[in-house]
Amino acid sequence: MADQKEKVVLAYSGGLDTSICIKWLQEEKNLDVIAVVGEVGQEHSGLESVKEKALRTGAIECYVVDMREDFVNDNLVRALAANALYENEYPLLSALSRPTISKSLVDIAHKHGATYVAHGCTGKGNDQVRFEASIAMLDPSLKVIAPVREWEFKTRPEEMEWAEAHGVEVPTTKATPYSIDDNLWGRAIECGVLEDPWNEPPADIYTMTVAPEDAPDAPEYIEVSFKAGVPCALDGKEMSYIDIIYQLNEVAGRNGYGRLDIVENRLVGVKSRECYEQPAALSLITAHKALESLCLEREVLHYKLGVEQQWATCVYYGQWFAPLKQALDAFLAHTQQCVTGDVRLKFYKGTCVVVGRRSPYSLYSYELATYDREDEFDHEAAKGFIELNTLSAKVWAQNRMQRNGTIEG
Repeated sequence: MADQKEKVVLAYSGGLDTSICIKWLQEEKNLDVIAVVGEVGQEHSGLESVKEKALRTGAIECYVVDMREDFVNDNLVRALAANALYENEYPLLSALSRPTISKSLVDIAHKHGATYVAHGCTGKGNDQVRFEASIAMLDPSLKVIAPVREWEFKTRPEEMEWAEAHGVEVPTTKATPYSIDDNLWGRAIECGVLEDPWNEPPADIYTMTVAPEDAPDAPEYIEVSFKAGVPCALDGKEMSYIDIIYQLNEVAGRNGYGRLDIVENRLVGVKSRECYEQPAALSLITAHKALESLCLEREVLHYKLGVEQQWATCVYYGQWFAPLKQALDAFLAHTQQCVTGDVRLKFYKGTCVVVGRRSPYSLYSYELATYDREDEFDHEAAKGFIELNTLSAKVWAQNRMQRNGTIEG
C-alpha cells in the first residue's frame, strides 16, 4: 500500500492564483489538497460551481463555508465601532475577512489532521501577512505554504500559460487582467492599467456603482438608525446589519457614491495604487461618525480618533488576534453604549452628506449652543476660564520675553 499523503488546507477562491495552487501543491509538494471556499458576501454567487471546479482540478475535498453572519456580527460590528479607515481613507476590505477565513482554515485543518495550511497570496502583498499571522496566533504548530512566493512564474500571463498547459480552468484572460477581491464590505481592484497611477480607472472595473455623472438628477434621502453603535433600521424599518449593508450598497451605488482611487502604503513597504467600491461601508462610517459627534463626550471623542487609527493599522497589518487589537476592541466597545439614534443621509451624484442627526443620548444642548434669546451659556464665566486656560503659556511667554526679548525660536 502506498504511503498516505500529508494534507494541506488551501484557502481557495477559484481565481487565477488559487486555481493553479491546487495542481501545483499536488505536483510539487505531493500533498492532498482540501480546498476551503469562504462565503463572505462576494459579488458572484454560485460558489458551488467554484467547489466543483476545485474538485475537477484535483482537490480531495472542498468546503463552501458561509461566513457572512460571523463576518458581519463580529468583524464589521468592530470595524464600524472603530470607523475603520486605514491611513484615514480606506475602510478596509480584505483585511477584515482574512481573520474569519483563517479561523475556518485552522478548524478544518484540525478536523482532517492536516499538517499544512496554504494560501494564494503574492510575496509582496498584505494578505500573506494577514493569513499567516492569524494562523500563527490560532495554532502556531501549523505550517504554512505560500506557492506564489515559491513558484517560478513572475507574471500573471506566465501563470495563465501554465494553467492552460496543465488543464487548469482560470477566469482571468489577458484582455481583462484585473485582480479583484470582494466581500460584503465592497470590492478591491488592482493590476492591469491601474498599476500606472496616472491612468484614469477604466469604467469597466466598476460593478457596484454607476458613474456619478450618470446618477439620477434628483437627490435620494435615507435614514439610518443605530442601537449601541450597530445599524438596526433603514427609514424606520428594522433590519439586520447584513441586510442594511446589502440595501445601502444598492442605494449608494445607484447614486454613484462609494468609489475610491488611492495610493496606500502596504505593510511590506511598497506603495500600491488601489481602486475600491465600498458604497455601504463609506455610507455607514459617515453616518456613524455623525451620531458619535452627538453622543460622545468631547475628550472621549478626541481620544477615540487615535484609537481608531491604531485599530485600522492593526487590522491592516494582520493583527486581528493580537493582544493590542483586542485591548482596543474593549475600549471601542465601551464607547458605543450610548451611540443610539438616527442619521439622515443625502445621496446625490457621487456624494453622501449628513443632513440630520438625533439621539435620546444627545449631548447637544440647544440652550447652550444658541445665540438667540434662549441662550443659557454664562458668558461672564469665559473671562476666568481664559485666564486659567492660558496661565501656563502666559508664564512661559513672559519668561521668554525677559530672557530673549522674543517668543520666537
